Amino acid sequence: MRHKDQRARLTEPQLRTRRTLLARRLSDVQDMLRGSLQRQGRRCGKAGCRCSEGELHGPYTYLSVQTSTGRRLLYIPAEAVDEVRRRVEATGRIEAALTEISAINLELLARGELT
Repeated sequence: MRHKDQRARLTEPQLRTRRTLLARRLSDVQDMLRGSLQRQGRRCGKAGCRCSEGELHGPYTYLSVQTSTGRRLLYIPAEAVDEVRRRVEATGRIEAALTEISAINLELLARGELT
């Protein structure tokens, strides 16, 4: 359910049921990892290395995260990429569920039925 008009057509019990189902999806919140995965090649800086001619090392996987001072890239070892990807994807699902729960609560509040 993506649009306010769809929520507006639901009854109060339907909204509450939807909210409960969404909340049940939040069981994996301790796995949250906000950011995005990026693959990049790198130059090592050694004189005469193939990377100085344009053939970069890698590609390597990095997690791009927003910090208080800007963006940061954190190297992800190959053996951890699948786990990090799983956690980043779980974070997207959690954030989508929280957004929908908030919208349902707003709809209930607007109807005077938020309890």
